[in-house]
Amino acid sequence: MKVLFTKMQAFGNDYVYIDAISQKIDAPGNLARRISDRHFGVGSDGMVMLCPSEPCDFRMRIFNPDGSEAEMCGNALRSASKLYYCSGYTKKELLTVETLGGCQTVELLVKNGQVVNIHAQIGKPEFLAKKIPVDTQEEFFLDQRLRVADREFRASSISFGNPHTVLFLDAREDLGTFDLEKYGKSVESHPCFPQQTNVTFAQVLDDSHIRIREWERNCGETLGCGTGCCAAVVVANRLGLCGRRVEVRQPGGPLDVEWDQADIVHMTGPSQIVFRGEYYDDIEEFTE
Repeated sequence: MKVLFTKMQAFGNDYVYIDAISQKIDAPGNLARRISDRHFGVGSDGMVMLCPSEPCDFRMRIFNPDGSEAEMCGNALRSASKLYYCSGYTKKELLTVETLGGCQTVELLVKNGQVVNIHAQIGKPEFLAKKIPVDTQEEFFLDQRLRVADREFRASSISFGNPHTVLFLDAREDLGTFDLEKYGKSVESHPCFPQQTNVTFAQVLDDSHIRIREWERNCGETLGCGTGCCAAVVVANRLGLCGRRVEVRQPGGPLDVEWDQADIVHMTGPSQIVFRGEYYDDIEEFTE
């Protein structure tokens, strides 16, 4: 079977995008396990499919590298919207996108026919412990002390459809040399998180600047993560550490995040097409 794909990066997450409007994909979970595998030449944080939608302009389906389907990723949402526009499916600059977590709105900034920036609404953050979920008797998992390996962190958990645990480091620490793998793996497999979690290590620099590094479950460190950036801002604001409009600095590049007064989180930043290609596999391998 031949599958056409596009590799895109959105100041952080690096995904493989499949146009499932113009080509038929029978078993996306199996395909995601192959095409998203970091040991395969394509390599990615996961796979995103653009599908037809009745209520919205298009439907976004996102798959983790293990083949499981996720609800949301802010960077995937932005890149998918740019790809939908660049593929000629629309000339509109304000798009609605159907996701498992609900319908989201994305605004494209277009100059001379090129999408140069993308503003995405990714919805309301979820704090309820039963919905994140975490193993706690508390209603919310906010500002907990969490013992990880040989040290204790100030930790919170939050979800935008994909759960994140935010752990705060002192701003005086060197986040660049911080042993992300050691503590990321320890948190990911921590008994407090029975269904695993993405791990966002954050430093609040001042009222409007946060620095993060992201450990993605089952993947390792990423260049960044849109929902990880948003999780860091929301939690830090909730704890009185920063304002509602924050620039988040990550290895893949900065993202602007706003948690508005209606409790909707918005993120703004560019996205780029890395390359396009074809993936071949035996069709029998894709039988569900």
